Amino acid sequence: MSKPFSVVFYYRKPRHAGNFSIEFLFNTIQQHLPSYIRQQTVTSKYSSNGLWNRIYNTVEASFRQGDVNHVTGDVHFLTLLMKKRKTVLTVHDCGFMKHPSAMARFVLRLFWLKLPVACSEVVTVVSQATKDELLSYINCPAEKVVVVPNFISEKFFPAPRAFNDDKPVLLQIGTAFNKNLDRLIEAIAGIRCHLDIIGRISQEQINRMKELDIEFSNSYNLTETELIDKYLKCDLLTFVSTYEGFGMPILEAQTVERPVVTSNLLSMPDVAGGGACLVDPFDVAAVREGILKVIHNEAYRNGLIIKGRENVKRFSLQSVVDQYAQIYENIAQYTSAAKEVRELVPQR
Repeated sequence: MSKPFSVVFYYRKPRHAGNFSIEFLFNTIQQHLPSYIRQQTVTSKYSSNGLWNRIYNTVEASFRQGDVNHVTGDVHFLTLLMKKRKTVLTVHDCGFMKHPSAMARFVLRLFWLKLPVACSEVVTVVSQATKDELLSYINCPAEKVVVVPNFISEKFFPAPRAFNDDKPVLLQIGTAFNKNLDRLIEAIAGIRCHLDIIGRISQEQINRMKELDIEFSNSYNLTETELIDKYLKCDLLTFVSTYEGFGMPILEAQTVERPVVTSNLLSMPDVAGGGACLVDPFDVAAVREGILKVIHNEAYRNGLIIKGRENVKRFSLQSVVDQYAQIYENIAQYTSAAKEVRELVPQR
């Protein structure tokens, strides 16, 4: 057994109800870490909104440091007053760098990427696509950025279902701009199906679906159990996002053995691992063609399910936990050795 050491996990204060993906990810990891890692959780007092709130959260975090500090994401600037050699930063994606304002992109690049990465010993990202994107914005050694993927919740399980090719249920996870719901709506016009949308939708989207005579249902703020039930009751996952740092719904659908139609860019092809129909998310005709191919080509559809079943084995919880535990241990061993050296050096 390794020598005990402490890891402090730093979390944002979520701005919106139901926005807890980072917290779920790392809370689960914390529950499965080896017992020799003593843990402490620090949640920022204020949401990341406004200069003074962020300054307060950064100063507060600096007084709560342990043998290892892990800023789990979104509030990257918390690293600015931490001891670099003890600090791990996780960057989930760089979507904020798509901001339309040049000044905003300058500030975000400086305080969410360049300085936080410089103030961290190790930076973890959830996919190779995110690593490539991060390195395109800042200059740092590539080996400093380590890919540690997300894992699949153990609550998801294989649940084969006879495909309803007469009127399939298409599951759409997410309604933010990058989730590409508007193009998906146009793509399925005239296809006999039911679109089940998870996330708040606008009145304009409701009106458009009624104009196109699309049968749909909508829900949001679901519990994990309710979300899993949505996967179990669907025939096909449509996840034609225009931007993802990872793409967790792809793996969740593959785990319950549902075919997937997703985008052919950024992290999504790698996450899908050959177990999805890849389409150009900006091309409505291509999205439509991919959905129709999955609906009407049984052999192709079953092949996607088989490949997805194999693909999910790459994303086990234990594998991800082991990778983080090794990162923490490497940092703790180095800082412990450095402390012993300092204690041996005669004081002047």
